[in-house]
Amino acid sequence: MAARASSADRYVASTLKGAYFVSAMWRPYPHTLWRMAERHPAFEEYCEAIFELREDDVDVIQARIAERLGVSRPAVSEMVRRLETEGLVRADGRIRLTDAGRGLAESVVRRHRLAERMLTDVLGLSWSEAHVEASSWEKVISPAVETAINRLLGQPTTCPHGNPIPGSDYRPPQTVQLCDVGPGRRFVVTRIPEELEFTPGLLEFLESASITPGSRGAVTARSPDGTVTVEIEGSFVGVGTFAGARILVGLLD
Repeated sequence: MAARASSADRYVASTLKGAYFVSAMWRPYPHTLWRMAERHPAFEEYCEAIFELREDDVDVIQARIAERLGVSRPAVSEMVRRLETEGLVRADGRIRLTDAGRGLAESVVRRHRLAERMLTDVLGLSWSEAHVEASSWEKVISPAVETAINRLLGQPTTCPHGNPIPGSDYRPPQTVQLCDVGPGRRFVVTRIPEELEFTPGLLEFLESASITPGSRGAVTARSPDGTVTVEIEGSFVGVGTFAGARILVGLLD
């Protein structure tokens, strides 16, 4: 998360003007401009953030982008104008990716989630470590390396947290929010949305509590404040309202 914020601020504050000049020179050649945009970290970060917010059903407005990337509102406003000029977003109250912007975002998200798989499944890093490291890896993975990682991992369809890898053969399972599961019902954890990955300390908590995709458990109690108590992997864990409303699970018989 820190790497994203510093990169975005740095590019908005000190290199955006130069990058815009370069892209303006190349505008007669759309295919070349597309390759340039893919290499521009600030464009990638913003399109990725917009994609992930929309994926989590969050209204994409400037305040949400600023919060996600840890940058100022003026920086977001300036970058959104540049992204509109480049044909990557449309802004009419809500901010939406164009087809070109979505293509750029999907390429970044795909590299990030494949990197997370590589870092956890092969190198044994924790969830939180992999999430941070993948933010750097996503910027340097070439198409050839991406193909090789995908082949090595057996063409995974999700990241370690259960979020779909764009371009994979992902088929969304039937899920409900953990907070909607009644006491006595059993479930299997399916997905930890991106919003929870950006909540400080939450990935570490969920991993240590075995609230990970594929883990099975049961709801044992629900408190008036919305806290859900679950038994999972032989331990009892309390899950607060914020996380319980976002963790997706499949119901078991």
